Amino acid sequence: MRLLHTMIRVGNLERSLQFYCDVLGMHLLRKKDYPSGEFTLAYVGYGDESETAVLELTYNWGTDHYELGNGYGHIAIGVEDIYSTCEAIKARGGKVVREPGPMKHGSTVIAFVEDPDGYKIELIQMGSLQEQGAAPERTAAASA
Repeated sequence: MRLLHTMIRVGNLERSLQFYCDVLGMHLLRKKDYPSGEFTLAYVGYGDESETAVLELTYNWGTDHYELGNGYGHIAIGVEDIYSTCEAIKARGGKVVREPGPMKHGSTVIAFVEDPDGYKIELIQMGSLQEQGAAPERTAAASA
């Protein structure tokens, strides 16, 4: 077994694709409209779906806002240089909501950004994970 994708609902698909592709550097892997169900699915990620988990963006036609609730935490992305990644995200119009620095009660270097719908995305400095003893094959290998 392996994790295939995580789905989030978005209120404006083009705005979300711009954020995930242009700001975070993901690639649009596939997109399909379902007219009879009045929704569109778009899959974005850093690699081929046959090799890595991806993000499914679900746009329900006519719905422009969702309540995030209190059950959602965040999506995590591993990066090679968290400081330059955050600067690049800001330069591309992205919103950094927690600047890079050590996590509370640990030394892993993290930052948080927020997508246009308010979903939080954690950025994790890859080297700091390995210093903590995380197995490299179990961490996100994508670089934004």
